[in-house]
Amino acid sequence: MGCRTVYDMLNKNGLCSYYNLNEQPGLNQKLMVRPGKFACLEDATIAKTLIVFSDEDQTQAVFYLPQIHCSSCLWLLENLHKINGNIQNSRVDFIRKELTVLFANKKISLKQIAETLASIGYEPHISLQQLSAKAKAPQNKSLIYKLGVAGFCFSNIMLISFPEYFSLEGFVDKFQMASIFRTLNLLLSLPVFFYSATEFYTTAWKGLQHRFLNIDAPIVLAIFITFGRSLFEIIAGTGAGYLDSMSGIVFFMLVGRVLQDRTNQSLTFTRDYTSYFPIAVNKMVDGKEIPTPLPELKTGDSILIHDQEIIPADGMLVRGHAAIDYSFVTGESLPQAKQISEIIYAGGRQTAGNIELLLIKDVSQSYLTNLWNKASMQTETDPDTSFVHQLSRYFTAILFTIAFATAMYWWAYDASKIWPSVTAVLIVACPCALLLSNSFTSGHMLKWFDRGKFYLRNAVVLEKIASANHIVFDKTGTLTDANSYDITYAGDVLNDQQKQLIASVAAQNNHPLSKAVFNYLNCEIISTDAFKEITGKGCEAWINDHHVIIGKPGFVFKNEALSVPETVVAIKINRDVKGFFIIKNKFKTGVAELIEKLQLHYPISIISGDNDGARSALKTLTHSSADLLFLQSPEDKLNYIESLQKNGKKVMMIGDGLNDAGALKQSDAGIAVTENVNNFSPACDGIIDGAQLIRLPQFIHMARASKRIVIASFVLSILYNIIGLSFAVSGTLQPIVAAILMPASSISIVLFTWAAAQISNQRFLQNK
Repeated sequence: MGCRTVYDMLNKNGLCSYYNLNEQPGLNQKLMVRPGKFACLEDATIAKTLIVFSDEDQTQAVFYLPQIHCSSCLWLLENLHKINGNIQNSRVDFIRKELTVLFANKKISLKQIAETLASIGYEPHISLQQLSAKAKAPQNKSLIYKLGVAGFCFSNIMLISFPEYFSLEGFVDKFQMASIFRTLNLLLSLPVFFYSATEFYTTAWKGLQHRFLNIDAPIVLAIFITFGRSLFEIIAGTGAGYLDSMSGIVFFMLVGRVLQDRTNQSLTFTRDYTSYFPIAVNKMVDGKEIPTPLPELKTGDSILIHDQEIIPADGMLVRGHAAIDYSFVTGESLPQAKQISEIIYAGGRQTAGNIELLLIKDVSQSYLTNLWNKASMQTETDPDTSFVHQLSRYFTAILFTIAFATAMYWWAYDASKIWPSVTAVLIVACPCALLLSNSFTSGHMLKWFDRGKFYLRNAVVLEKIASANHIVFDKTGTLTDANSYDITYAGDVLNDQQKQLIASVAAQNNHPLSKAVFNYLNCEIISTDAFKEITGKGCEAWINDHHVIIGKPGFVFKNEALSVPETVVAIKINRDVKGFFIIKNKFKTGVAELIEKLQLHYPISIISGDNDGARSALKTLTHSSADLLFLQSPEDKLNYIESLQKNGKKVMMIGDGLNDAGALKQSDAGIAVTENVNNFSPACDGIIDGAQLIRLPQFIHMARASKRIVIASFVLSILYNIIGLSFAVSGTLQPIVAAILMPASSISIVLFTWAAAQISNQRFLQNK
C-alpha cells in the first residue's frame, strides 16, 4: 500500500522517471509515520540544530537521510520543488547522505518538510547527538593549500633550473642571468620551506616529544640539509643547489598525505550514546503529550514511549504492556516482559505498543550512559602507528651510518669532500618512496573497501586486520538474524483444529514469541473468550469450550522452579500438554561458508549475551573447533579479549551492539556490523555492511596484499637509494642526477603500487 501511494504521488507530479534511473530505486517505502512524530521540530532549540540559515522569507536546513543509496534517490530529492512548490531548492550531498533544503518559511514549516520526506520513503534521522554536538568546525583545507603552493613552486623551480641541468652556465653567464635564476629559485623555495613543509615539521616534532622517531623525521632532515646546502652554494656562488629536489620532496610527500587523509568522512567511528537516542520524546503533562528535548527531562517526569521507540533514561513502568528488546545493550536476543512498577533501563526498545514511564534518573545518569562511559575509558592496546614508521627507525639508523662512514672515508682521503658528500647522502637517501608507496597503496585499498561497503577508520586498520591471528564473533545480530526465528515443534501431532486454537490465542498476545508461533502456524484465527495474559510468563483463553494455555514451561506446568535450557513455548489444551515450539534465531545467509573459510587460517571464538540454547547449532557450524561462551556481560566480553591478548594473540573482534563496545575498543581491530552503515554503531575501527560480512575472508586477503605491496615497493625504493648513494658517497652528485632521480623514483613507485593494487582488486572482484 505504501509503495502504491508513493507511486501515485510521483505520478501526479510527473516524477515517474524516478523508476527508470536505477534498477532498484528507493528502499523500503514506509508511509505510516506516527502522527506528531516530528512535532519536536516546532521547538526552536531543536529546529536550530537543523537550520543553517534563516531570514524573514527563507530558511535553509540540512537533513540526514540514511536511505539515500543511488542515483534515483538523488534525482527525486533534488526535484522536491515539484512535489511541494514551497520548497525552492534541494541539494543532495551523496557521500554524507545529507539533503540541504531551501524553503519559504512563511508557507511551510520545518516539521512539514520532514513529513514530506517521510511520505516518500526518506524519513529524516534526528538524534540527540545533533542537539548536544558543538558547532562543526570548518573543513581544514590547509593541506590542499600547502600542496598547491608546493606544486607551483616545484614546477617553476625545475623550469628555471633547465640551464643548470644542461650545463648552459656559460650561456646564461654571458647575459649575466645565472645569479638571477638562482635568486628566483631561492625565492620560490621559501614558501615551500616555511609554509608547505610545516606539515612534516609538526608531526616529526610530536614524534620526538614522545621519543618516537617517525618517518617524517628523516624527511624533515632531508629538507633541512637540502635547503641549507642550496642556500650556502647560492650565496657563495659555487652552484645552484638542490632546491628543485627539496621542493619535489615536499610536493610528492604532500600528495601522499592528501591521499592518505581522504578516508570516508561520512561515517563516524567514535560515536556515543547520543547518536542512538532520539532528539526528543513526549512528556506527559496533565494528560497531554508535550514534545520535549532529552536534555530537559528530569527525574520524576512522566514520558510516553511509543512502539519501536528507544528508552532514553532509566524509569519505572506505570502504564502499558512492556516488552523490551535489550539486544543492543546486553546481547539478549529475545525481548523481556516487564510488569507495572518494574524498572526499565535506558537503551532498550519497546516492542509491544505504547507505555508510560516515570523517570528515576536523568538521561546523563542512566545505565546506558554509564555503560558507554565505562567502555570509552578503555585504552587502546595499540596506537595508530603504521609498521612503516617502525621501518623508518631502521631506515634512519642505516642512513646515519652511511653518512658517518662517508665522512670518515673522505676525512682520511680528501677532507674537502666531506661536506658535499655527507649532505648529498642525506639529500638522496630520503624515505619518500616508502611513504608514497604506503599512502598510495592504502588509498587504493581504502577506496575498494569503501566500494565493498567495508569502511575503515584509517589506513592503519588495514595493517591491524592483516596482522590479526584470532577472530572473535559476537553471536546475536552478527551471526544471527535478530528479526527471524527458526521454529520447530516437538510433541503430539497437532490436527488442524488444535493448530487453529493455538494460533488464535497466540494472535492476541503482543509478545514476540507468540507472534513467532502465530506466523509459524499460519492459520485463520477465531474469537477467544476470557483472554488473560500474565506478563513475562504466558497467556490463556477459552475458545469454544477449549481451555488453551501457551507460554513458558514453568507457567504452563504450574511449576516455577522448572528450567529449560532452550527458548521454548509450551502448549496445553484443556488438561493435556501437547508439546513445545522450540524457537531459535536463524543464522544469516552465508554464515556457515564464512566460518568454514576463516577456520582454515584462524582460531575462532563466539561470545554471546544469550543463553546457551544455540550451543549445539554453533558446534555443528564450527565443527566443534571454536570456543563458545554464553551469558557474557559486556565486561566479560572485554575481559575475554584481554585474556587472548595476554597470550600473544592479535584479536579482530566483530560485533554489532553497545554490549560489544568495550570489546571492540580493546581488540586490535574492532569491526562493527550494521544493516545501515550510517545508523548508530559503537566506537570501532571499521564498519561493515551486514550483507557484506560473508566477504570478510576476501577483505582480509586484500589487507594482507596491501602490506606485501608496500614491502615490495620499499625494496624498489632501496634500489633507487642505492643508485643515488653511489653518486652521493663519491661526492659527484650533480643537480641533473638529483632532478631526475627524485621524480623518477616517486612516479615509478606510484605506478607500481597502482598496478599492484589494481591486480589485487580485480582478484577481489572475481571472488564476489
